[in-house]
Amino acid sequence: MATNGIVLSSSVRTNLLSLQDTTTQQGIVQNRLATGKKVISALDNPTNFFTSAGLTQRANDLAALLDGISNGVKTLEAASNGATSITKVLESMQANVRQARQDKSFKGELFSLSSSVDTSAVRNITISGGSVTGAVNIPLNTVGTPATAASRSFTFGGAMSFDDAGDQLNFSIAIDGGASTAVSITAADVAAVGNNDAVLDDAAELRAVLAAKLGSSATIGGSGTTVSISSNSTGAASRIAITGVSVVNGGGAALTNTSGLADGSATGTATTGLKTIDEIADAINSHPSLTGKVRASNDGGKLRIENLSVKDMTVAGVNSTTGQIDGSGGTKTIALNEIRKNLVAQFNDLRDQLDKIASDAGYNGVNLLRGDKLRVVFNERGTSSIDIEAKNKTGPSGVSTAANSLNIPPVTEDEYSSDDLLDARFNALKDSLTTLQSQSSNLGANLGVVQIRQDFTKQMITTLQTGSDFLVNADMNEEGANLLALNTRQQLSQTALSLASQADQAVLRLFG
Repeated sequence: MATNGIVLSSSVRTNLLSLQDTTTQQGIVQNRLATGKKVISALDNPTNFFTSAGLTQRANDLAALLDGISNGVKTLEAASNGATSITKVLESMQANVRQARQDKSFKGELFSLSSSVDTSAVRNITISGGSVTGAVNIPLNTVGTPATAASRSFTFGGAMSFDDAGDQLNFSIAIDGGASTAVSITAADVAAVGNNDAVLDDAAELRAVLAAKLGSSATIGGSGTTVSISSNSTGAASRIAITGVSVVNGGGAALTNTSGLADGSATGTATTGLKTIDEIADAINSHPSLTGKVRASNDGGKLRIENLSVKDMTVAGVNSTTGQIDGSGGTKTIALNEIRKNLVAQFNDLRDQLDKIASDAGYNGVNLLRGDKLRVVFNERGTSSIDIEAKNKTGPSGVSTAANSLNIPPVTEDEYSSDDLLDARFNALKDSLTTLQSQSSNLGANLGVVQIRQDFTKQMITTLQTGSDFLVNADMNEEGANLLALNTRQQLSQTALSLASQADQAVLRLFG
């Protein structure tokens, strides 16, 4: 310390140095109290300063990552909320299918069966539309087994003498609509039967001659004086037509036709029968193309036909005047099931909402329900992270109605017309719900992991910051006590300095 030629006593100099030291320490303590730091620069404590700086830097790096982790949590929460909403939509779709399955409000019509149906041929009612593919005919009557064959009968009138080789009894016969065949009975033919003379004595000989001439093409019958020529077939197509009956006189006595054979025709008859209401209903219910699509029953003697679909159905063969079924050209429309039809539209609307919810479940540009991948980094070196994406049984997949995800195609009116198809749809929705629950579980598990790492990172930041502060921060209580002690010391030093100065003043008084 420079004295500038001033001489201080030893006691003064000692007290002065002590006061200067106290003032310096006061400055240090006051600076610590002002800044809250006991290590402000590397000059104060290099080890603590740089260790604290490293801990603070890592805490800051983790704090920066914490924002990304928080975004990851929110992204997962958004996806989880979307999956929860989609689950509710799927449950609503199941309720829709269940309601359609339970609904039986099918429309039907009552028909009386006309008693004047033309049974000469089979008459039908034709069912088309609804869930029926094409058109299905249901007979109202049957064509029965023919009651008779076509037969032409006549009565033998008297003997005919074929006394000349040129005598003939001629006629033509057409059987079952075939070509007409000429037949000529001569004296030789007559002599070949009966008593072998040239006289056609009676009906028996005539039957024998006709049998020989016609062979198997017709059946010759009759008894006594009756002779019949019959077709071998039966039914409305069974026919006999005899034409051109005449005689030829070859010479000798005149030949007169007394055989009874004459021109004429006959047609066989067939029995046809109208079906009963029960028979028609059974035919409808047992038809493979109508099973599960149309239902018929006997309702008080009338035919009830029900349309088991959500599309209008047409019944043809209804009399346009009386409304009875008779196989004519009129038609009747049986209305659709309105409730099931409305449920078709509701189901498809729910399906559209499912895809829209999945599209809106993103956060900050990342939508896990649409197949996006979320990467969350957990440490400042990037060596700890997790990749998150929605997955199904076959691998990564977004959540949608597509076949490779929940596999929910739109429903059709035909599907809601069939109880079996509705059951299949309900089971498919259960599979879709299982797939969604699996994906939700995966998202929930990942959300738990990220939240755990978020809490860990927060705790780690706190630990790093606390450790850093411990190394450089001042203890305010301790520094306050230090300042109080220094202030006291300063006052004492000033008093001691004053006392030392008084000794010098005493010497001065000796000169006074």
